[in-house]
Amino acid sequence: MIKPAGSWVAMPTPFSTDNKIDFGAFRLLIDRQIQYGTSYLFVLGSAGETTLLSIEEKKDIIRQVIKMTKGRIPVFFGCAAPTTEGSVELARFCESEGADGVVFTVPPYVLVPQDSAFAHLDTCMSAVSIACGIYNNPSRLGVHVDPETILKLVERHQNFVADKEAMPHVSQLVDVKRLCGDRLNILCCDFPKYSIVIPTLALNGNGTANIGGNIIPEEAARYSRPWTDMNIIRECRVEYFKWVPLLRELYRLSNPIVIKAALNILGLPGGSLRKPYQDYTGAHYEGLKTMLHEMGVVEKYGVR
Repeated sequence: MIKPAGSWVAMPTPFSTDNKIDFGAFRLLIDRQIQYGTSYLFVLGSAGETTLLSIEEKKDIIRQVIKMTKGRIPVFFGCAAPTTEGSVELARFCESEGADGVVFTVPPYVLVPQDSAFAHLDTCMSAVSIACGIYNNPSRLGVHVDPETILKLVERHQNFVADKEAMPHVSQLVDVKRLCGDRLNILCCDFPKYSIVIPTLALNGNGTANIGGNIIPEEAARYSRPWTDMNIIRECRVEYFKWVPLLRELYRLSNPIVIKAALNILGLPGGSLRKPYQDYTGAHYEGLKTMLHEMGVVEKYGVR
């Protein structure tokens, strides 16, 4: 069963100016990730504006992205939905199309207790045989998945392979690792306000589920490697500390607003945003552009 490790990049969904999914742009962005050493892709996560897509659009993305990536780079697809039935439907579709894996969340806004969160995730994982992950992101979903709940899922599902953590408490990482050991791969977000990249890797975590890799894919791959020797540890620290200022800019507003702005500055097809998101403009946009130039990102990655 495939287990994500290293740099797991959460991709945006590129839209054309007429608000359609731009699959040519999708292919270009995917090819770029493969070129620069990204280990895995995560499509239809929060960075992919998934709540602003119809079910038909999601299925079209799943079909087309699998065709673009099969045998080239593993891809997990987000199967978040307002209901358990909706998540199961999307996960089964992913499996029928040949996806490498799927990622589930607790449904947003309903604020279920822990036993209901377990029942939801248990039902979702039972519905498919491909690799499954969870995305624990209480700031966007309103519910925190406790380590004990994660352990119960690990004990019930051999296809539960990855825990994608986005929360500010190192104690969560410690307890998940203590309870689950090597049965579950732990990857964390690269949100600098949480700053859990170094702690995750130090606890024998497996990498990052990041958005920085959309802009600096080769560098994100270096700060996301599991710590297997001292050279990797030293390189991780140097790389991560260097890029924290850029990560702060990329996370200034909700994903993928600044990601798409940065891609467009580089001449890459980040594309438009869907409403109610609005394009990134003004002084912060100009500051982002200056930073991308001063840090050498435009020189290395800009399309000429």
